[in-house]
Formats: sequence, C-alpha cells, structure tokens
Amino acid sequence: MNNPPKAKKLPVRLEKHGDLRIDNYYWMKLTDNQKKAVNPDNQTKDVLDYLNEENGFLEKKMKDTKKFQEHLFNEMKSRIKEDDSSVPYLKNGYYYEIKYSKGAEYPIYTRKEQAQSGEEEVLLNVNELAKDYSYYNIHSIYVSPDNKLLAFGEDTLSRRIYTLRFKNLKTGDFLPDEIEGTTGYAIWANDNKTIFYSKRDKALRSYKIFRHVLGTSQENDKEVYHEKDETFSAYVYKTKDDRYIVIGSKSTVSDEYRYIDANNADSEFVLFQKRERNLEYDIYHFDDKWYIRTNKDEAFNFKIMITDEKSTSKEHWKDFIEHSEDILISDLDIFKNYIVVSERVKGNTTLYVISEKEKYTVEFPEKAYHVYCSDNYQFDTKILRFKYTSLTTPLSTFDFDMETKKRKLLKETEVLGDFNKENYISDRLFATVRDGVKVPVSLVYKKGLKINKNTPLLLYGYGSYGYSIDPYFSSIRLSLLDRGFIFAIAHIRGGQEMGRKWYLDGKLLKKKNTFNDFIDVAKFLIDKHYSSPAHLYAMGGSAGGLLMGAVLNMSPELWNGVIAAVPFVDVLTTMLDDTIPLTTGEYDEWGNPNQKDYYFYIKSYSPYDNVEKKNYPNILITTGYWDSQVQYWEPAKWIAKLREYKTDNNLLIMHCDMKAGHGGSSGRFKRLKEVALEYSFLFKLENKN
Repeated sequence: MNNPPKAKKLPVRLEKHGDLRIDNYYWMKLTDNQKKAVNPDNQTKDVLDYLNEENGFLEKKMKDTKKFQEHLFNEMKSRIKEDDSSVPYLKNGYYYEIKYSKGAEYPIYTRKEQAQSGEEEVLLNVNELAKDYSYYNIHSIYVSPDNKLLAFGEDTLSRRIYTLRFKNLKTGDFLPDEIEGTTGYAIWANDNKTIFYSKRDKALRSYKIFRHVLGTSQENDKEVYHEKDETFSAYVYKTKDDRYIVIGSKSTVSDEYRYIDANNADSEFVLFQKRERNLEYDIYHFDDKWYIRTNKDEAFNFKIMITDEKSTSKEHWKDFIEHSEDILISDLDIFKNYIVVSERVKGNTTLYVISEKEKYTVEFPEKAYHVYCSDNYQFDTKILRFKYTSLTTPLSTFDFDMETKKRKLLKETEVLGDFNKENYISDRLFATVRDGVKVPVSLVYKKGLKINKNTPLLLYGYGSYGYSIDPYFSSIRLSLLDRGFIFAIAHIRGGQEMGRKWYLDGKLLKKKNTFNDFIDVAKFLIDKHYSSPAHLYAMGGSAGGLLMGAVLNMSPELWNGVIAAVPFVDVLTTMLDDTIPLTTGEYDEWGNPNQKDYYFYIKSYSPYDNVEKKNYPNILITTGYWDSQVQYWEPAKWIAKLREYKTDNNLLIMHCDMKAGHGGSSGRFKRLKEVALEYSFLFKLENKN
C-alpha cells in the first residue's frame, strides 16, 4: 500500500450555541454493541476496514525499520532481570512478595508467614490465569482479615471493567462467587465473609457501592450507596487501622465521605461531612481521631486538620498542620509515634516527619527526583518504607529509621548489561515562559554527549488533572540516551509539580497555559542550543496526546516529529456527549461546553477542530480499539482529517492495537514492542535505524 488510506466523508452537522461544525468522519464512532457483535454491520465493517488500512500503511512505511525494531525490543528486554522479585512487605502477619519468572509476562503473588525464611505460599500465578487470553490484567489482590481467602479483579478485554473472583487459600480452590462489572477493588469487612465493591455505569463511571456476602448470588447483593450526581465518582476503601470501611464520592473540586465500623458490615453508613462545592478533603483514622487533608479556609495547597472520632462535621475540625503558600501537602502516613507528610516543594517531592520530639525533612541529593511512601502497614514502628527514583537512579526501596534518621537500601532495581548510572547526567532547568512564569524542565543524557543544535531531543509532557510527571528512571529509555538523544520532561501547568495553583492555572478557561508552556519550553531549549527544530521531538499520551494535538496546530514548525499516544483530540464533540465514558465527571477539568463560554474556549484549542491547511511535522499516532478512556475514533478521525488538510509530504502513520485498550498491551514484554515502534520512528527521522 503506497498511497495513504483515504477515509470516506459523510458530513454530519453538529450545531450548538448557534455555531455549526461539519464533521466528515463522525461515522467512525461505534457503540460497544457494534464492536462486540459477532456479525458486524456495514458501519462496523467500514470502520474495521479503515483501521486495518491504517495499520497496513504503517507497516508499509515502517517496513525498513522492522529489523531495527526487533533489535530494539531484544535490547530493551535484555536489560530487564526476568527472574526478579519485589521487596517483601509485612501485613497482618505475612510477608508479601511479587515475583517474575524467566520468560514470563505476568507476576506471581506469594507470601510467607511471619519469618521471611518461612515456607513460601503461591497466592496467584497470573501467567496461568492469562494463558487463554490475548489481554489479561489483575487489578490487585485483597486478602481477608483472617488470611484464609483472596479476592482479586480481572480484566480480559482492556476496558478497565473487572470481574471479582475469590480463592480459598487453604485448599487452593476458586469459589463459585464471581462479581461482574466492577472497578476491581474488593474491600473486606472484618467478618471475613462480606466484601464491598463498586460498579460502573454505561459511561464507565464508578457510581454504586454494593455489599456481597460470600456464597450468595450477585443478584442478591445489597446496594449501599448510589452516587446520582454524574460529576462525581464513588469508591470504597478501608482505613489503615482496619477500623472503618469508607465510601468516598469525588469530583474535581469537592469530596464527600461516609463510614461504618468494619466489625459491623450490616450497619448504615454515616456521613462524615456533606459535600460543598470547592471543599476538598481526604480522611485518615488513628486511635480515636480523624485526620483530614483539606483545602478548607482557602488553603489551596491543603493543610491537615484533626477532629474527634464522633464529631466529624467541619465545624469541629481543628488545624494540625497549617497551610503554606509554597508547599503542597499531597498525602499523609500515620504511625503510633510519627506522622509523615508527603509534600511538593519547587517541583520535587519531599517527606516531612513529625514526632513529639522534633520535625524534619528527609534530604535527598539530586536536583530532580521522585520519592513516595510505600507498603507502610504497621502502626507501632519507627521504620518508614519509601521508594526513590530519578532520571539516573533506578527505582530503589529504602527502610528509614525515623528516630535515628538512618536509611537502609533494601533494593535498587537491577539493570542488566553494562549500565552504570554514573555514565548519565540529569539536570533541572527553569524556562521563563511568555507570561513570566518559570517552568521546571528535567533533563537526562549520556555523559560526554556533545550538546548543540544537531542534538536530537525528545520532550515529554502531560499537564492535566493535577497529575505530575515526576522525573523517574527508565531502563527502556537507555536505548534513546545511548544513541545520543536527550530526554526532557516539561513540568507544565495543569500538573501539580509546583503546587495546587500550578494545576488551577492550567485548567478550564486557563487551559491554553498548558500548551503555551510546552511550546515556550521547546523554544527555550532551542535558544539554549540543546537542539533545533530539525532534531526536536515531542511526545505525550491521553490528555498529553491532547497537548500534542494542540501544539501541532499552534507551532508545527518547532518539531521534526511528534508521537501522540491514545490522544484525546476530539475534545469538543466528546465533552458534548455525556454517554461517552468519563465525560460528565470532567466538566470541572475542561469546562461544560453546554455553556457558551466553555464551548467556544474548548473549540479554540480542540485539536480535531483546528486542523488547517498547512505543513505538519512527521507524526506517529497510537490507539487501542478497546480503549475506554479515549475512544479509538478520536485518533482515527484526527488522522483522517490531517490527511485531508496537510500540505506536506511528511510521515503520518497510526497504529491501532485491535486487542488492547488505553494502557496498551498487557504483560511486561509485549509493551516493549510498542516502545520499539515509537523509538524506531524517532531514529528513522534521525536516519539512525
């Protein structure tokens, strides 16, 4: 196939607020029933034919990289220790561990009772469960309080809809109970027979919480909560001390919680604090107190408050850790004699430890890094477990003595081959963007690299939902660095790297700050001679794919190539369709286009709506046919429109994984084939494949 696919045009009129849009490719949207149909209708056949044509065209255009892709795959795989295991953690009398066997795609969950030298018990071998599926994913495992039963959620379609299954850990038998349509979470009551779980609606919003008693039918499960507001999602969890089961309702700008005693599964849930718009809060329990992380009293970076166990409404909350305009409080870990606050300061994460004796911040040596608490299930301990990584340091697990301040490295993820972290350099720069704000930029490259305008540089970005892209190590990325690439992360507004205001200044009617920041970071790197438009590349996925689409329209001349992974590019049409998963819950992120001001603002940047007749750089688009987060038709429509409008002869290709969803392939090695395609695209443009 030498000529690119040409999608048929069936004009559909889309009118709102007196504004008319013509969508020639609206026909590509299929319902779930159409996708699952054994005998496809004509529309489904047309869509499948088009997607297969795009896949065929990609194969043709990337044929000359096939051997190189295989080489990259083997190279990346060779760095991964195949027979590996996690650091064991102690929970309820058992040490739990996740292991991988040589050549196996999936994990094996194991445990040992008390002493780590005890006899190992295999809880789940996911490789056995996955053998009959092209896609398979275990959400997590949940062991009953008496340690005799196991619950887990499995997804065999990549739609992030899980069936809960149960296993008797004494006999090894699976129970007949199977609960369909869940989010994958299973929360045990303390009676060891009752679990609470959440279900999704047709738009994949988590909206109902049910109570299930083992040995009974799902039809008899009791609905204990129904979240009727479509802008909220509901979920359920258990407090760290196992005292309470909590139902949470969350929207972008407000929260609400209900709770029951975990020893009394049949009781009625009690409201903690009723929802109020712009009141956000999370709750943690210890002893006879509730600790609340909240933005109450205009604490935009959040503060910690405390209240008596029985007096939970906000008028009873008292300040415990005051608000700071410079430090974002992101999480809390409570111990018997210590409290550990996870914070964000000047683009980095930090750990702030509080005891009766002292208060201090745990120090780390690198300019740009990421640290987070992990697997801290014990209350009466002075040992804090945390994980640390940077652009040059593989993920490392530490035990930290909060009394002596001494840390013990338990494991640094092994990278096979000749890797030496001293051979790489990471840096943190600050780019001043058009409105005077300083945007952090994290960089990594191989020592000895001659940096100039001919240096290839891949700039990564996201910038939405307050989700921060922290500087983390990737052994896969070494295949770029070792071939002379610089890898950079633009910590743009819309994320939360620089505090809550960083997020607020990159959403709703300030969303364009996100795109402007990314463009201005690129110009900064060009001005500082880290690269040039002939060798500069951009990459982002999902909402980061929206970022890619926007900057392609706004400044196509800056890039030699762009990789847009599962890109959210048809923003206006999607946000006007409340039947599409996640739409209504995101009005507080993007704005509700049923309101005129948001409609025209979204339209002004929505990538699909702003494709123009002009030159675009080389573009690789990836998507998944079963994607529930960003439906395949958004990138499919986008590439069809780009083909119609673009005035250049640059490479424009799309890979649609017909068996996967938003996260791509399952299994630790299959994903490497997708990365090999992405990297070979970059090297092809650099004439290095």
